Amino acid sequence: MIPILALVGPTASGKTALAIELARRLDTEIISADSMQFYKGMEIGTAAPTREEQARAKHHFVSFLDPGEQMAAGEFERLARKVIADLNARGKIAVVVGGSGLYISALVDGLFQGPKRHPAIRERLKAEARECGNAHLMDRLRRLDPDYADSLTSENDLVRIVRALEVYEITGQPFSRLHQEHRVQAEPLDALFVALDWEREALYERITRRVDEMVQLGWVEEVSILIGHGYGPHIDRLKALGYREIAAYLRGEKTLDEAVEATKMHHRRYAKRQLTWFRGDERIHWLPATPGGSATASIDQILILINTNQQKTIKKPRLQPRTGS
Repeated sequence: MIPILALVGPTASGKTALAIELARRLDTEIISADSMQFYKGMEIGTAAPTREEQARAKHHFVSFLDPGEQMAAGEFERLARKVIADLNARGKIAVVVGGSGLYISALVDGLFQGPKRHPAIRERLKAEARECGNAHLMDRLRRLDPDYADSLTSENDLVRIVRALEVYEITGQPFSRLHQEHRVQAEPLDALFVALDWEREALYERITRRVDEMVQLGWVEEVSILIGHGYGPHIDRLKALGYREIAAYLRGEKTLDEAVEATKMHHRRYAKRQLTWFRGDERIHWLPATPGGSATASIDQILILINTNQQKTIKKPRLQPRTGS
């Protein structure tokens, strides 16, 4: 049996709806690998599955952490693999869904530890953080390795920020790229990777509609409640798209229209980075998607792929180096 069916791809590509239908057809459960959907009270702005959607198929790792907590990729790997083992023991394939490439890769491939530590570089970076602040180093990491920066939940996670910058200085390559391209310590899991392939403009239109729907569903109120519960500083550190912009609106620093338009722009840029990550993985089966099209055709294609691969060991092809996003 293939332990995992991984539904991956950019934001707003229809992963959640497809995962729910597949989980129902396969009589199984869903593991969310979206690093921002882990948090309680952020369901609207992260497009987390609704209660009604979760009633249709059991979801793991949705809305189970407070915004002040953290879930590193390695911890997610450990917890999610336990759920996968339980499902497999019951004869079920796990449906893993998410657009957080590093978390998907950590789960399936394990974590790449990188080169040996370089004490001089590490101490220099720590001294820079003490002098200029953690945010200074985080901004540099976002420029050099936005994929890895997106996997971190806080600019206070100085250990991982310093490690990623240290690796970049040693190797000249982003830590996220090395992680994706190298064999790692944990035993890799067999997985069938599938993504919906949207035309770029169609995907951007879906993003625009999603952000507008979030506002209509009460996103501003959601952020206001989080701030009222004392999570304002955590919103600033978490990189869930749009929360900073909505918080800025609530502080009177932006108009609502300005906050919404900035959020749409950030979502489009994030989708571009996600596509860069996933296009670099030759294991993924890209299925054509069309506006207004039925999901039935995609489901049927995926079920055929599962049946075709059930008795095979999926071998990971050697990945070609990715260009930066």
